[in-house]
Amino acid sequence: MSGIEYFAMRMFRVLSKLRLTGLLRLVAETVPFMKYFKGFEKNQAVRGIFGGETEGVLRNLKVGFTWFGYMGVDDRNGHLMVNKRYLSSGSKEDIYLDVIHELCHIKQHMEGRDLFDPRYDYVDRPTEIEAYRYAVREAKRIGLTAEKIRQYLKTDWMSTEVLDRLIRNIDVNLEECQ
Repeated sequence: MSGIEYFAMRMFRVLSKLRLTGLLRLVAETVPFMKYFKGFEKNQAVRGIFGGETEGVLRNLKVGFTWFGYMGVDDRNGHLMVNKRYLSSGSKEDIYLDVIHELCHIKQHMEGRDLFDPRYDYVDRPTEIEAYRYAVREAKRIGLTAEKIRQYLKTDWMSTEVLDRLIRNIDVNLEECQ
């Protein structure tokens, strides 16, 4: 994510907390999740998140296409926000794992959990740790190597030390990967 995109994402979150997002038109269009992301209702990892409610949740879920960031959840309405440029330029594995990660956040939002709890650093936030656990479990299941999983977990702003802390927090053994 570029510095401008990161700033825009942070600004969106601040405006969201202040209930001022109506000042910005950040979502270009909204479509049903199942129209754009086909087959996820049958996905084992997604069923692990939502259980028997999977089809109903995904049928009601909306996707908003944005001009910044990669992928996230709008904490006002629980919609998935996706950057169209990321969908066309990102790796299929990263996009897939990001969808799994964000679907976990959607479940957390449905449970009333604070997705952006400011008491925690990003890599220490319980909602992020849980979402990354789902994504890494799925990364291991589809056969990603330990190095590829580390690359997936590392964001543009994350130092090696912070990445290592995230990996410790999600408590996964990457050594057992291929």
